Order: sequence, then structure tokens, then C-alpha cells
Amino acid sequence: MVPVSTDTDTAPATGSGDSSPGDPVTAPRGPVTSASYSITVRLTADGDPASIGRIATAVGTAGGAVTAIDVVESRSDGLTVDVTCSAADAAHSEEMVAALRAVPGVTVRKVSDRTFLLHLGGKLEVASKVPLRTRDDLSMAYTPGVARVCLALAEHPEDVRRLTIKGNTVAVVTDGSAVLGLGDLGPGAAMPVMEGKAALFKRFADIDAWPICLDTQDVDEIVRTVELIAPGFGGINLEDIAAPRCFEIEKRLRDKLDIPVFHDDQHGTAIVALAALRNALRVVDKSLPDVRIVVAGAGAAGTAIVHLLLEAGAQHVLVWDREGILSPDDDRLTPAKRALAERTNTGKVRGELPDALDGADVFIGVSAGNVLPVEALTRMAEGAVVFPMANPTPEVDPVRARQHAVVVASGRSDLPNQINNVLAFPGVFRGLLDARATEISDGMLLAAADALAAIVRDDQLNANYIIPSVFDPAVTPAVAAAVADQARTEPGATAEVSGVESLTAL
Repeated sequence: MVPVSTDTDTAPATGSGDSSPGDPVTAPRGPVTSASYSITVRLTADGDPASIGRIATAVGTAGGAVTAIDVVESRSDGLTVDVTCSAADAAHSEEMVAALRAVPGVTVRKVSDRTFLLHLGGKLEVASKVPLRTRDDLSMAYTPGVARVCLALAEHPEDVRRLTIKGNTVAVVTDGSAVLGLGDLGPGAAMPVMEGKAALFKRFADIDAWPICLDTQDVDEIVRTVELIAPGFGGINLEDIAAPRCFEIEKRLRDKLDIPVFHDDQHGTAIVALAALRNALRVVDKSLPDVRIVVAGAGAAGTAIVHLLLEAGAQHVLVWDREGILSPDDDRLTPAKRALAERTNTGKVRGELPDALDGADVFIGVSAGNVLPVEALTRMAEGAVVFPMANPTPEVDPVRARQHAVVVASGRSDLPNQINNVLAFPGVFRGLLDARATEISDGMLLAAADALAAIVRDDQLNANYIIPSVFDPAVTPAVAAAVADQARTEPGATAEVSGVESLTAL
């Protein structure tokens, strides 16, 4: 089996997404299985009626979960069946296959990884929105009728958003340098993630997005390439580009382009984290300006989270990374980390991550797995809020963290309160496109976070339900409306429309 990892955008929402508000939380018993590691095993079984029961028992004994047994062929001397089951990881899948091979009277014929089958041929296609059945259809959609639209747009380029796909299209751009939590895999290996991102855009916001995987990590080349393709898109979603390069790329593109540029690893994460924190603080009856916050990780996500927290009114933030607590007088820091330290640690506090937690009210982790011993959480204040969000392995075990914190959220899909970027970016871009926005601002990010937090009503809110499900139909419309309304109030943030309005009126 080839191991496959998922990020917070694509992990199935079987935790906070499907649990009801107030559901009790218990520690998982045995391996936590996932559809992302599901397999289908084709096997033949002898004529013994008990064979099927032995097959299911073998999978269960190995810690797997049987989700389907389908008969492919029935004969007088036995059956050919497809057994579909979920595992915890690739090694666990192999253990289940080994268990099936050991069942008397059963022969394993073929093993298929369902995740890889789903990706065969890619996950996207292009479909026409208009009929092309008659000569009249062709003459309007293509020549000669299309020439009239081209001439109108040449005279009124501001109407390109209305009369072409530009008004509903986003480019999902990566250089493959920070794919999920897997590192620098390159543009080809990044393509499945970008395809998945585009599929999420369509599913949750009806936006036509397209993966653009660039075979360069040169900042100048990336900026120039995106600049050249920008006329065909209404927005740019930067994805899986390593820090600190991602900061410069985003800044330069925002300065150059007349369409919004959004780095989801930064701002999508920050929006959802802030929304979840607002509701967590409601649970513990604390206010954002008063609480002491520790952020582990000074990369793209950590930097954006700190920035948005400060914009939202946070007053007391410390940031930790591999150098320790970031202090502006630390000569080891990169310029980006020093700038972050100057904004947060004016007292020049030094120490390691457990030291930063002394008396802290909130811990937010976007760093690496298992960097924090669970015992260190005892150093936090009463009513602690803990968000270990590193994926796939959190900074501290979220289940054990519940022994020391009132509210716990993570990137895991098998536990309540999943911090998932898909709660943000579809609605953000839906609002930007609907408002014909030319840029994205901190005000729009804050509006998105506030709208997302407000979806959880007072009568729903509790420690196990501080953030809605990604499948909650209220999420995208609420976030989109908030972003669009904010965009329309900011001078110069939206494009003008003129020219052919009367020609398209009915």
C-alpha cells in the first residue's frame, strides 16, 4: 500500500461535522479507521455458509471496519465477493489483508485501494453551460456571434467578469513546496491536492476553480506567471507554498493584480481558528483582549493567525518556534520571525514552549506533531482552551488534552471541533466574486470569521460544539454574504460595471 495523507481541507468530517451539539466525547478504543485508508478485497470463499461470517470476524479482529460485502459471482461450490473495509493507515490495511489470507477456505484474489481508484484519471472535468445541439447554438456560442461579444469587451474591459467565466473562476496555484504536511513534493505530486481543492470550491460554493501547478520555486517566475494568467480568473488562491517565500509572493501579487489574492494556508486557517476561538471564549466566559494566547508555529499559518488575532483585538500573544519563544532580540531569527516577535513579545520573554504556557488561557498549535507533553497543559490558567491543529499528528494528544482543558479543537476529523479550512475559503471567494472584489482586506477576513462564529447559536454552544460542520448549509452563504457586504463598504475594493448592461437585461 502507498501511504496517503490528508490535510484539513480534504479530511472527511466525521468528527465535529457529524456529531450533534452536546454529544459526549470519549477516547477512541482501538485504531480509528478512515475512508481515506479504505480498501476493497476481492476474494473467493468455499461453499461453507459460515465463510462470510469468518471474513467479517477476521477484519474486525484486525481492528478494521467492514463497510460492505458484495457478491460478485455465486456458484454451487462457493462465492466470489468484494469486501470493502476501512483501516487506520496503510500498514493497518496490510494487516487486514493478512488476516483475510489466514481465513480457512478463503483465497484473496485482488486488493484495491479505494482512494487511489477515486483519483484515477483525475477528479475534474470541463462541461459546457450552454447547449450545442443546433447551428443556431454554434453560431451564438462560437462564430460568428462570439465576435460581437469580443468587440464589446474590447471597448468595455470592465465587463469581462460578467460575460466570461472570469466572474466565477479561481486559479488554485502552487509550486508544490509545502504539500499538506508532507513537505516539498514538487508540482506533479501536488496536483491531487489542487484538484481536490477545486472540487471543494465547486461542491460548497459553485465556483469553477482550476489547479495550476508551477514547475518553479523562483519567486519572480511565480509572480510573473500568475500575473500573465490572471486575466482569465476572478481570484487567485495560493496553496501549499512554503514560508517565507509565500509571504513575498502574496504581497507582490496583491500589489500587481486587480483581483483578490488569498493564501488559504494562511488566511483560511486564521479565519476558522479565530471563529472557533471566539466561540470557545464564550464557553469559558473570557474575552479576547484579556486572554493570554500562545501560538506554536511561526510559518504561514501561525503568522496569519497571529496577525488576525491582533486585528481582532487580542492584546497578549507569545509565539514559539524551533528557536524557542520568539523574541525580537534573538539574532537567530529570520526577518519574518523577528517581525512577528516585535509585534507580540515586547517584554522579550525567552524560554521553551512549556514556559510560554505559564498562566496562558489559550494554546493554538500550527507547528509539528508531539512537540508538547500533555503534562505541560497543567501550567495553563483555569478554563484553558487548547487547539492542537498540526496535521496529521497534533502538537499534543487532543483526547488527553481534555483532562486539562475545558475546550479542545484540532484538525482531526474523528473528534469534535474540527478546524477545517473548507469552512472558510469557499464562502470567502463566493463573496469576493459576487461583489466583484478587486482585493481582499483584513476587514473581509474578520467579517468572515465573525459570520462563521455566529452560525453556532447560543442554544447550541458547548465545549464540544464551537464550530459548525463543513456540511452545514448555512456556512457558505453566511460567510459569502459577510465578505461581500464588507467588500462593498470599502472604497475601491470592487470593480465598476458598465457598457453592455442593457444588452443582457431581460
